[in-house]
Amino acid sequence: MWQIIGQERAVSLLSHGLASNKLAHAYLLVGPPHIGKMTLAVNLAQALNCEAADRPCLECNSCKRIAAGTHSDVQVISLGQDEKDEEKELKNISTDQIRDILHDASLPPFEGKRKVFIIDGAELLSGEASNHFLKTLEEPEANVTFLLLSANDRLLLPTIVSRCQRLELPPLPPAKLAVALEEKLNLPPDKARLFAGLSHGCPGWAIAAAADESILEQRKEELDQIITILGGDYEKRFDYVAKLAAGFTQNRGAVYDILERWLDYWRDLLLVKLGCLNMITNIDRQEELIKTAGRYRFPCIRDFIGSIGAAADQLKRNVNPRLALEVLMLDIPREEVTSPV
Repeated sequence: MWQIIGQERAVSLLSHGLASNKLAHAYLLVGPPHIGKMTLAVNLAQALNCEAADRPCLECNSCKRIAAGTHSDVQVISLGQDEKDEEKELKNISTDQIRDILHDASLPPFEGKRKVFIIDGAELLSGEASNHFLKTLEEPEANVTFLLLSANDRLLLPTIVSRCQRLELPPLPPAKLAVALEEKLNLPPDKARLFAGLSHGCPGWAIAAAADESILEQRKEELDQIITILGGDYEKRFDYVAKLAAGFTQNRGAVYDILERWLDYWRDLLLVKLGCLNMITNIDRQEELIKTAGRYRFPCIRDFIGSIGAAADQLKRNVNPRLALEVLMLDIPREEVTSPV
């Protein structure tokens, strides 16, 4: 039983390979964060070592040990969950880490049928580690499968990509994800639709939000802050920027998430202007969005959406964060229309 939500094409391809015993020695799973790359990789590792006829069964000893991370023939290689976001951006998966797994790969399986190495964040392989790993991909060992997980495979060596079977895991349509969340998590339809929209089609985020109320609480605080900033003066906006810029050096991911929240909110304003209320993301803020959209003209909303995207791109290019965010605050359009939408 495959646990990943959606991604029928990838599951069908892997199931067919298992049935015909024609799986590749290396797969590259590509998709945005929280889409289910690790879930699919673990399921495939279970299927390759499963003791049942219908694989993966998730119930045999091998499947349970792999799910618990205690199976000696299945390893996950990454920078580690305890690394801070800025440390992850500055570090790479080292040659020593790759050398260790290549040594393990040269040995026969200890307790299972096949050794599986899952490289999470494969785009973080250092140049030397990539070249070292390439030799093994060119001459793979028997009974060994490599699973490379990446949010951006353009950062990988083309020679590595060419030696893997690439499986792309695209975001799910919100309507499809909402139905899946209703079925798997027993969520009411309105909450399932809200989570599906906020997750941008990535089930992992929706599942985490359903299990942890603090995620939605943080989102509420960020949206309330956006409303406060829109109604505030430049002094309040620049104070807001100063806090964001100070936090950027310690947690870049959090600042990117806040910009994503701004983008969602202004995209919703655009959809309200177009009369597409059934397509907005923040469905629990519909009345507020209608009132706010009535205070801005369509071209201003459209242009500011571009400004948010430009600010995010500048931050990723290591532009001074305070400067980039201050320019964004200056680009907030003036309220011009007071009539309702």
